[in-house]
This record gives sequence, C-alpha cells and structure tokens, in this order.
Amino acid sequence: MSEEDFLLTNEEPLPSEGPFTLVVLKTEEGERLDKLLASRLIAASRSTLRRWIDEGQVLVDGQPARASSRMREGMRVHVTPMDPPTTDAIAQDIPLTVLFEDEYLLVIDKPAGLVVHPAPGHPDGTLVNAVLHHTRIDRDVDEKAQRPGIVHRLDRDTSGIMVVAKSLRAKEGLVKLFQAHDIERMYLALAVGALPDAITFDTMHGRHPTDRKRFSTKVVSGKKAVTHIRVRERIGAVTFIECRLETGRTHQIRAHLSDHGTPILGDTSYGKAPRDPKLRDIASQLGRQALHAAVLGFVHPITAAKLRFETEPPPDFQRALAELRALI
Repeated sequence: MSEEDFLLTNEEPLPSEGPFTLVVLKTEEGERLDKLLASRLIAASRSTLRRWIDEGQVLVDGQPARASSRMREGMRVHVTPMDPPTTDAIAQDIPLTVLFEDEYLLVIDKPAGLVVHPAPGHPDGTLVNAVLHHTRIDRDVDEKAQRPGIVHRLDRDTSGIMVVAKSLRAKEGLVKLFQAHDIERMYLALAVGALPDAITFDTMHGRHPTDRKRFSTKVVSGKKAVTHIRVRERIGAVTFIECRLETGRTHQIRAHLSDHGTPILGDTSYGKAPRDPKLRDIASQLGRQALHAAVLGFVHPITAAKLRFETEPPPDFQRALAELRALI
C-alpha cells in the first residue's frame, strides 16, 4: 500500500488501517501539529495522536516532527497509526453493584475499600479488574494500559457512584463534561466540628508543601477548587453535610474540610483522632473516612439522555450515623 492510497481531505474520516497522508490547508496555516491531527482525525483521541507523534509515526514532509511543530499550507503530514497499547489489567470476578449499563456506559456504586485501578501496591483486585470481567471495554479506550474506561476516580476508602466509559466516543464525551464542570456531583460526609448552615470553599488547590501524598488549599500556586457545603444535621460534635462539587480536584473535599478545621470523621490522612473517646471508637469501627459519593448526574455523551443516579450511604456509614445520634 502506498502513501497515496490514503490521501485525506478535510472531510474524510480516519482509515481503519494502514498509513495515510494529510495535506495542510490554507486555513490551517500556523496550527500546531497535534491540534491539526485532533481536528481532522475525530476517531482518535489526543493522547493517541500524541503517542503516534512521540513514537515517530507522524512525518511532516518526510521528517519526524514534534507535537508543537507549526504547520504551513501544502505540507504533507504522513501518519502510520499504531495499535492501541495492550491493557495489562486482567479480568477478575469481583462483585459489582450496577446502577445503569448500555453499550457505551457503565454506572456502578463502588464500595469503600475497592481501589479504582491497578497501581504500585495494588496490582489487581481493583474496580478495573472487576469491570473487565463484567463487560467489554473497546481496546482504543485505554490510553494508559491500566485504566480502561476510567474517566474519574474515587479514593479507595470513599464509597459511591462512578461512571465508566465502554467506548472511545463515550470516554471523550465524558471527559469534556468533567472538564467543563457540567456534571452534578454531591457527596455526603460526617465532619468533626461545627460548620455554618451553608458555606462555599473557593480556594487554590495543590500538593501539600511537606507531605506529597496530601493536598492543601494553603498553597502559593495551584488549581481553582470550589466546594459548596450545606448542613443536613447537627449531631453533637459532628456535622452531617452535603458537599456539592463545582470542580473535581484530587482529595478536594477532604482538603477543604481539613483546612477549615472540620476534618472528615475517620480521615487519618487529613485529620487527627477525635479527643472524645466515644467519637474515637465510632471512627475506629468505621475504619475509613465518612465520605460517600451520593449523586452523579450528567447528559449521556452519545444519546443526550439526562441521567441522574442517587444512592444511600452504605451500612458502615449508616451505622456510624446511628451511633452518633445515640450519643445525644
């Protein structure tokens, strides 16, 4: 097959196999190579295209190019697609609580204690391993070999609702929704201490200056993080709250509440053991941070249907709540 067999115009889709050539248009003058490919080749994700460029599979006028290379009219961009990376994670028969499933998406209620994807110290027994046993994930969805279909995370010891993408189109659509903060996310938490009836934390968010495993709002530079808090119930020294996310930074709720002086009950990374021995005993029995992702709402990235899911906290959270109420 010669390179001329696939000489694409601006309207043609990505071929299913074999090399092809793009000719840079006048309207694309000055555009970066990676952005040019992303705009033309809608069937491939940006990370896939970047991998092709980094691996030398994209030539501009016969020469290897960088993602940042600027294009000129008439340049010939020759692309040799690569197979998707092999998913290293294996399928394992781990029970899943499925809230919704179609050919594009899987929505589950993750239990506390389940790690989302394989990582150092957790090579298997994760949500990814369970998903691979439960359903088929398209090969081209997985760009990192260990995280097929994963577009967002919950901490291991946080329970609640997650959505998994089964196709590339679904993944890209979900990523756009998360990036635009066009997702309804509400968490339930038990915070140690008193909070106003309603408060919004609007802060910077970045790595803790001395503990790289934690995050902090007390940083010089970082990303914007916004959490809206509403009190559901005051139970002695503990406040039962709703946390609605406007942004979704790593450990966002945990860091916001900890830096406010009202850490989540049972959160050993962002809080200290309560002084009250009864609270300390309840936290110990819970064995994790009292945080549950209770609501996830979004527009289906393929069908445009409005989807909204809501679950009650699991039994360990409910038991801690009942024990707190019994102390009053």
